[in-house]
Amino acid sequence: MQPVVRAVDVGFGQTKFVTGVAGTEIRCASFPSLCYPAARDSSKVAAIESRATMCIPIGGLFYEVGPDVALAGDAFRPSQMHDRYSETPEYLALLRGALRMMKVPEVHLLVVGLPVALLAARKAKLERAMAGTHDVGGGRRVVVHKAMAVAQPQGALVYFASVAGKMDRIAAEHSLVIDPGYRTFDWVVARGVRFVQKRSHSVPRGVADVLQALASEITLDIGVQYRDLDALDAALRTGKGPTIYQRPYDLERMRPMAEKIADQAVASMLPWIGDTTGFHNIVMAGGGVHLFKGAVKAAFARQRVLVLKDAMFANVRGYQIAGMNYVASRSGAQDGGTR
Repeated sequence: MQPVVRAVDVGFGQTKFVTGVAGTEIRCASFPSLCYPAARDSSKVAAIESRATMCIPIGGLFYEVGPDVALAGDAFRPSQMHDRYSETPEYLALLRGALRMMKVPEVHLLVVGLPVALLAARKAKLERAMAGTHDVGGGRRVVVHKAMAVAQPQGALVYFASVAGKMDRIAAEHSLVIDPGYRTFDWVVARGVRFVQKRSHSVPRGVADVLQALASEITLDIGVQYRDLDALDAALRTGKGPTIYQRPYDLERMRPMAEKIADQAVASMLPWIGDTTGFHNIVMAGGGVHLFKGAVKAAFARQRVLVLKDAMFANVRGYQIAGMNYVASRSGAQDGGTR
């Protein structure tokens, strides 16, 4: 039996995960990183129409997660945007929701990610928490035999090396991988696929900061508090203004504010990475690429900045490749030892 390797990236905005691998194709899915606790399992309560969610039991509560989680919410939008996010029941509920949607009874190696600034402090604890038997609701359990946590942008670097056909050459190259996420702006300076710890870091300046700044401006403009960050996020991704009071709202005049926040994030990164002239590769991935790529390209105007295709899933696909390579290397070492 082939070992089952799976990857999950529980972000502050979206939870991304691998559903399967067929040849070189790594299939992924995602759902919003929101969950709503309740005292009972709402999936057992009769409703007018079903929704694509599941209830994950943790600590005496049932956390509803999944693609249609917005249908389960009330006026309060729960948020866990802090450094101990990976230790919360909300994080665990999102991860278990992803495990349930993978539809496998056991995972031999589960690869997860952490912001660069938190990796050293949280890695061991997260790996211990992820291993074991997970109650994923609906009477189902998933056994995780081993977990491995990596820096989030490392996933994008491994994915880039794989799709660019550089896995055999990347060891001799220096790379900068930039990952603007929902809460944090992360970067990794790497030699090969190993990151240089003192030049890699993350700052809390991500997509959420842009959305909140624009929401505050809209609030001043319309005279009532504007809270629909999801509509703002969708508007920035599609280029279509959000609907406010039944009319499309023009965000164009607020673009300089969004650009300034991106500039601040990039300016925070530059002192950490030091000399920028020797990078063979400058790569961008992550869900916030559309808001931050202009600032990054301006900062590296004399170099090529590669924005990975399907950037939101680049990290989790890289986790999967790294996990499969790890399992293959361990298997080869064991086979070599028995011959």
